[in-house]
Amino acid sequence: MAKKISKRYKNLQQQVDANKSLSIVEAVTVVKGLKSAKFDETVEIAMNLGVDPRHADQMIRGSTVLTHGTGKTVRVAVFAKGAKADEAKAAGADIVGAEDLVADIKAGNINFDVTVATPDSMGLVGQIGRILGPKGLMPNPKNGTVTADVTKAIKNLKAGQVNFRVDKKGNMHAGIGKASFSLEQLVTNAKEFIGAINRLKPSTSKGRYINSATLSLTMSPGVKIDVTSLVDIK
Repeated sequence: MAKKISKRYKNLQQQVDANKSLSIVEAVTVVKGLKSAKFDETVEIAMNLGVDPRHADQMIRGSTVLTHGTGKTVRVAVFAKGAKADEAKAAGADIVGAEDLVADIKAGNINFDVTVATPDSMGLVGQIGRILGPKGLMPNPKNGTVTADVTKAIKNLKAGQVNFRVDKKGNMHAGIGKASFSLEQLVTNAKEFIGAINRLKPSTSKGRYINSATLSLTMSPGVKIDVTSLVDIK
């Protein structure tokens, strides 16, 4: 059964030219004008990359810290012991633990948005990989969440670090701010995210790297971005 499209959404669709690709500035301008929900919607970027994630060297995965943050309060859980646990608490981690944190997660208590782990804690984290993995919560050295420098990791995550990973079809998406952000703030964040993706382009990727890109709000249709304007953003 097809999902019924609301009158509100149809009205928003009429404001978007589905056949037209815009510059980042133009796309952000249009998207900001689509705000219709009663809450501060997230501005989301979705991209399709010309890579084959089945090959390890074409698995695009990483992170970047957005200058203006994401507008989202991030709850950080840290797997650490001893002095590193104390350091994590001092840096502002919301939850810090080791065996006790593993037990909580096994019991279904997942009250956080992202995890950080010291390298010597990864043996413990491995016990709950089947729980954290499918939820996208597994710490990973490629996005800086497996590290001895827990202070830096926590501060980056709280400041607006965005972690990303391409799926098996070459798609990825991320929140880059809120509808209430200024045009300049959203443009800056968008360019920083796209730059991070461009810097990870594998040498084995042939042809067009960014096949498509769109911006949208949580409750709006997507606005196409001209991919040729994204190539030189670093």
